[in-house]
Amino acid sequence: MRITDLLKKDTIIIELSSSSKAEVIDELVSKLDEAGRLQDKEQFKQAILTRESQSTTGIGEGIAIPHAKTAAVKTPAIAFGRSTNGIDYESLDGQPSHLFFMIAASEGANNAHLETLSSLSSLLMDVGFREKLMKVQSPDELIRVINEKESESEEEEAPIEKKEGQKKVLAVTACPTGIAHTYMAADALKAKAKEMNIDFKVETNGSTGVKNALTQEEIDEAVAIIVAADKQVEMARFNGKKVIQVPVAQGIRIPEELLTKAVNQDAPTYHAEQTTKQKAEGGERSGFYKHLMNGVSNMLPFVVGGGLLIAISFIFGINASDPNDPSYNPIAGALMTIGSANAFQLMIPVLAGFIAMSIADRPGLAPGMIGGLMATTGGAGFLGGLIAGFLAGYVVLLVKKVVSGLPSSFEGLKPVLIYPFFGILITGAVMYVLVGPLKYVMDGLTAWLEGLGTGNLIVLGLILGGMMSIDMGGPINKAAFTFGIAMIDAGNYAPHAAIMAGGMTPPLGLALATTLFKNKFTKQEREAGKTAYFMGASFITEGAIPFAAADPGRVIPSAVIGSAITGALTMLFGIGLPAPHGGIFVIPFVTGSWMLYVLAIIIGTIVTALLVGFLKKPIK
Repeated sequence: MRITDLLKKDTIIIELSSSSKAEVIDELVSKLDEAGRLQDKEQFKQAILTRESQSTTGIGEGIAIPHAKTAAVKTPAIAFGRSTNGIDYESLDGQPSHLFFMIAASEGANNAHLETLSSLSSLLMDVGFREKLMKVQSPDELIRVINEKESESEEEEAPIEKKEGQKKVLAVTACPTGIAHTYMAADALKAKAKEMNIDFKVETNGSTGVKNALTQEEIDEAVAIIVAADKQVEMARFNGKKVIQVPVAQGIRIPEELLTKAVNQDAPTYHAEQTTKQKAEGGERSGFYKHLMNGVSNMLPFVVGGGLLIAISFIFGINASDPNDPSYNPIAGALMTIGSANAFQLMIPVLAGFIAMSIADRPGLAPGMIGGLMATTGGAGFLGGLIAGFLAGYVVLLVKKVVSGLPSSFEGLKPVLIYPFFGILITGAVMYVLVGPLKYVMDGLTAWLEGLGTGNLIVLGLILGGMMSIDMGGPINKAAFTFGIAMIDAGNYAPHAAIMAGGMTPPLGLALATTLFKNKFTKQEREAGKTAYFMGASFITEGAIPFAAADPGRVIPSAVIGSAITGALTMLFGIGLPAPHGGIFVIPFVTGSWMLYVLAIIIGTIVTALLVGFLKKPIK
């Protein structure tokens, strides 16, 4: 497929009437709509503006390529507009833009369409080609110039002559939509590498997937890797290599500077949390945690916002949101409806959806959310949501594998029909069977917690509080936090009160230690202690990590003991916390005495500080 199969006379404006960026977008969107290429003009325009909010598509050299991939596009197309005088498009080089190509990609666009759209970006890197476009006088002439250039580009390029001892440089390019900047950065780097006679290879992470993927052998041979990306790419493979990480626009704007740094190895060494080999040996465990955290992190805004609204409703009375209760207050009722009946109802579907999306990419989202919604409405709760998320993710992976052998003509149907239909069908059928048994499990767990005596509750608080300090934001900390959210969803607020208090204690305790025992901390640690006060007060346990990393043998046991005591005291005092996050800002909304809750946190903080001060040796 050629560029002119998507760029037609009815989507060409030889001379734009616009004088501003907003007007250019409006004029080109209207041109596409008038030509019948759009399903929904306003939705497409919003998608264009959303992309612009991430980073300007005015790439410099007089070019702007606004683009979007959305269901609002009926037929993949390109609109062209030119401004002889130039328009301020907030370009990367600060100069006016003259040539505008608006790319409209449909949600289910096939590989041929996407590759053609991407090839346009590559052609525009040629100065001579841009000069010809500035001189065309009619749509016919524009199409002829583009066809001629595209025919030239199809000729095979001469390979770079590799010299003995020549340094090899690799690159990865990626942008959020994977249509324009990904390939422009790749071509700019390739062209400059050829000019500098550098042995070079670039991998593109575009709309059609990863192309020209780097092999482990090539990575081992390379002196440095340039990662020009505005979205996540696979980084663990570069463990121990010199890596230059920059926005994708830098690959377009300063390729020579990046390549020079790479050849000179003027870059930090990248240290992955886990190497590719380690992932191969323990991938299931790391994968599970990664997928779970993706779900939890995307769920948190619903949990925090909804939980705070529920907590505020309690100010009017514990039953003030119930229309049948004498203490009923309409404001409390509204807050409870927004927080509980809406935000909290979305919590588990979002958790399941994003777990599935982490496993199977975007096709996993819909089946995961449907499975999570079934868990919510069926009373299977948090446990049901977790199972639905992982089930949906791996079901979609299975569907992808089964249909991978279909002809390429089916590529466009896969994301819009095949994946969602079979993913939702299979996930829904399995959850239909599982929801009942899972509800009994959740009801049993809730009943067990509610039936615990005071002594057992103190032990539970001791364990949950201590878990928050063992790895300070790591898997054990997150496991306790996730359990607390599950209990809030089940209506039991006591466990999470212990969890938040236990998570606040480590940074507060270390901050207090730096104040009381100045001679046992470096100047840098004392400065970090000031920040730790605020982090602890905001329930950011990670504020204690710098101290734990510097002296784990003394700091971690001290923090665990302090947090465990705090957790046990909150249970002893009968405190409940309906809001899962917020630190000191949600303390007024606890059930029970907020003063006793503060007292529990203060006691744990002091214990941590005194233990650290006793165990650490003075700095010489």
